[in-house]
Amino acid sequence: QVQLVESGGGLVQAGGSLRLSCAASGRPFSNLAMGWFRQAPGKEREFVVGISGRSSADADSVKGRFTISRDIAKNTVYLQMNSLKPEDTAVYYCATRAGSVTPDTRNWNYWGKGTLVTVSS
Repeated sequence: QVQLVESGGGLVQAGGSLRLSCAASGRPFSNLAMGWFRQAPGKEREFVVGISGRSSADADSVKGRFTISRDIAKNTVYLQMNSLKPEDTAVYYCATRAGSVTPDTRNWNYWGKGTLVTVSS
């Protein structure tokens, strides 16, 4: 069993930055894929960015603005979000799975409860 707890969400103006954190417990996550997803009001949950080993992948909508990283010693993964836009407003979720990164939400086994990011225009 893996527990994931996100933090770092909040209100930010367009063009600003935020860094989200996801602390994992229950299992060493160095050999797991970690991903960030988001869900805006009235929309489906979507893949944002993921990392597995030394490989990472990100959605076109956040390329060049969002970066994922992780601290294995702290069992924590981060999402650095720069140049935020109002359309980035959503609840952001951390997830993990064995294997490689996939954008399909159905293939991720464990999820955090999410943290809300609101970007004002």
